[in-house]
Amino acid sequence: MPLFHLFLVAVIQGLTEFLPVSSSGHLILLPALTGMQDQGQVIDVAVHVGTLLAVILYFWSDVRMALSGIPRLMRGKVDTQGAWLAMCLAIATVPVVIVGLILNLTGLDEMMRGVAVIGWTMLIFGLVLYWADQSGTSHKTAAQWSIRDAVIMGLWQVIALIPGTSRSGITITGGRLLGYARHDAARLSMLMSIPTIMASGVLLGAKVAVSADVAAARDGAIAAAFAFFAALLALSLMMRLLRTVSFTPYVIYRVALGIVLLVYAYR
Repeated sequence: MPLFHLFLVAVIQGLTEFLPVSSSGHLILLPALTGMQDQGQVIDVAVHVGTLLAVILYFWSDVRMALSGIPRLMRGKVDTQGAWLAMCLAIATVPVVIVGLILNLTGLDEMMRGVAVIGWTMLIFGLVLYWADQSGTSHKTAAQWSIRDAVIMGLWQVIALIPGTSRSGITITGGRLLGYARHDAARLSMLMSIPTIMASGVLLGAKVAVSADVAAARDGAIAAAFAFFAALLALSLMMRLLRTVSFTPYVIYRVALGIVLLVYAYR
């Protein structure tokens, strides 16, 4: 695959994976609107790995705490912050893994990969994010994450299986409606992305492991590196801006793109 194409796919994935604008929607739109060749599942796996490494690095203190709690959680003890965080993350991930597997096995996930679908989800869930951000209170912090809230945010995350919804956008929406401050809702959303990206990466990786060759592996490594740096940049900027700026700029982008896509789809 040409280097520019790899760069374009990786940067789109890296920049949009954690911003509330939908990475999957943008990656579907790239070949649909430009006529470029679809990047294929090997590159999909690679850019997911790149973004996964970026979020782990950025939130390493939280990740390390959760990892330290897993042994205690496996022994049935939830008596540390790490064990509690690991348990909540596991609970929040279960719904999207189950529904995602069903959609993948039935082929329904491929049926939703259309410009019109992405246009509607961009528009509708952009407005829902705006409503949640403006009406939601800010009386909770990430340290107060409860099992109930993990379940609710996990169910919100299932909606992100519809292309164009945005996994980060919809979980942040859920977090804001539950009363989490903007920065804390985004932090929980990013932590939830780690097991979710791992699960989708394993599913995609199992599909391509038997067919990948040396050239594909080389392209994948290049794409993963590009995606890593793009995702790290996007994460750093968003988390810094959220201390002073609302989600309105992302909403404006989503609504504008949604309208353009709907005009394109139905013209």
